[in-house]
Amino acid sequence: MTSVSIAVKGSDNTIKASASGEDQAVLVYEGGYEEGDAIVCKTDQKSGHYVIRIDDCMDESFVYLTKQEVIFTIPFGDKKVSYNPKAFTGERHYLTIRKAAAGETEQYRNLAVNVMDQHGDTGCFPHAFANVETRGEAVFAARNAIDGVLANESHGEWPYESWGINRQDDAEITLDFGREVDFDQIVLYTRADFPHDNWWVEAAITFSDGSREVVKMEKSVKPHVFTLKKKNITWLKLSDLIKADDPSPFPALTQIQVYGKDSL
Repeated sequence: MTSVSIAVKGSDNTIKASASGEDQAVLVYEGGYEEGDAIVCKTDQKSGHYVIRIDDCMDESFVYLTKQEVIFTIPFGDKKVSYNPKAFTGERHYLTIRKAAAGETEQYRNLAVNVMDQHGDTGCFPHAFANVETRGEAVFAARNAIDGVLANESHGEWPYESWGINRQDDAEITLDFGREVDFDQIVLYTRADFPHDNWWVEAAITFSDGSREVVKMEKSVKPHVFTLKKKNITWLKLSDLIKADDPSPFPALTQIQVYGKDSL
């Protein structure tokens, strides 16, 4: 059995509400969020797979935790616009955490998605980070590329958030799995807000084992699907992004998906 808990903590570290249990905890928080509030997830295990719901209008997060305490800061202001506008609002909130079942961890799935990803070393994987995010705005943050939202025919506020490169030719984004995984397919949803957007015709994907693959793309609203079989990979990096010969200087990435399983 694994002891887990989930709590809402104020900016002064006061615990506003909490719930705990063996393998699962369910919390109904009665009250509105205030700036500085955070959701705190705890477990007595040093690492493992968990399913966490940080808001009742968002998908659950199937995540791998490498810390016994993971903190999700409630977004406000400009940081909020890359989330569903209904998220984190109102006076009643349904939050859950549970230890993932063995059968779930063995399933073939998208290993890249994490709706509760944030900046920094949170100990919650998968995690995306980049060497540039357009103007530092939340709607162009690296986390947007793994939040599970696929709408790519516009740009800006939810559901059109994306990873923006600020016209930087050496832009690169890294996806850290937090443990070893095996996969056979990578899918890239490039942003397709034409004619505002440009697009990439080529990119390189570097893997933690030192291997490197070059992929070709085209102008399309549809996903770019690549069959790339890799084993025991802990991270991958998308870089060497070559823009098309088009007047627009704005290519961007809406979503990256990686399909496979945890390494045995």
